Amino acid sequence: MAGSDDTVDAKVVRHAVEVLLRGGLVAFPTETVYGLGADADQPQAVAAIFRAKGRPKAHPLILHVAGADAVGSWARDIPVAAHALMRRFWPGPLTLVLPRGARATDLITGGQDTVGVRCPSNAWAQALIRGLGSARGDKTSAIAAPSANRYGRISPTRAAHVRADLGEKPSGLVDCIIDGGESALGIESTIVDFGEGAVRILRPGSIDRSQLAVAVGEAVRQASDATTAPRVSGRVSGHYAPSKPLELVRPEKLAARVQALEPLALGVLAPSEVLQALRAANLALCIAAGATPQDYAHALYDQLRRLDASAAARLLVAYPPTGEAWEAVHDRLRRAAAGSEGRMPEAD
Repeated sequence: MAGSDDTVDAKVVRHAVEVLLRGGLVAFPTETVYGLGADADQPQAVAAIFRAKGRPKAHPLILHVAGADAVGSWARDIPVAAHALMRRFWPGPLTLVLPRGARATDLITGGQDTVGVRCPSNAWAQALIRGLGSARGDKTSAIAAPSANRYGRISPTRAAHVRADLGEKPSGLVDCIIDGGESALGIESTIVDFGEGAVRILRPGSIDRSQLAVAVGEAVRQASDATTAPRVSGRVSGHYAPSKPLELVRPEKLAARVQALEPLALGVLAPSEVLQALRAANLALCIAAGATPQDYAHALYDQLRRLDASAAARLLVAYPPTGEAWEAVHDRLRRAAAGSEGRMPEAD
């Protein structure tokens, strides 16, 4: 359903709310990526999310709420640090993993004792959540939503990506797709939990460790994949993956790798100065990566989709710079490479 990236259309929102109330699925924009949403209080609607995505039932969903006042309806024993993060970063791209309340069902939590909750800042998302709450007479209503794509594949940052992956009924799987323009940030929210008496990042995002540490007044660490932290979206080893093999290559070794793969058609994502040095006949598509972590993240999923749709048989991505600000980008690329078919080993 058509909308605008800067003006929320009340008629579009009303229709989408009606779909949610009927137990249907609505794909909607957030500042991170597009979500595939259902009324969190309707178990059959929530179950439909898993069927549409092909998502394992053990993988929990994130609840999207209108504000901090709604959290107590879904979670309990909320830590002081969580309240500090809500005050500082909500609405925004931050998900808090909290002890679950009775309203958060096993289907939402993946059978765990925790639930992920976030308050998106995107105007369309806010209008949809508030519209659902108004229609139900309950301001604490929530929309359960993972990203609106096939499980494990590249997340969508445009309505067109959702249509390509899932489609809209009657021929597709989604009852209503809201076109709210391109997602502003382009990668998923930072996810934190408060297990073992510490604030831990379970999934890096655009809010980094230093920002979180300032808000809570203590050090924040990155949880490794080997920890016993709660299961959350995006932490399986292979995720955000294109359908074609994706290989990560050191920038200084990219030209040699391209030459070594001749005559195989290649799609390449690398800094513009690295691309300028490439001279090969087997380059199906070359895309310049963003120079800052924000620009890189904003365009990443759209660029990976363009490369995946090209004539390339293999995708090469030059490693981006390192540093705390780049952690989320590295996380997404590492999982995309691990999840792509026929993956080659990473460069030395």
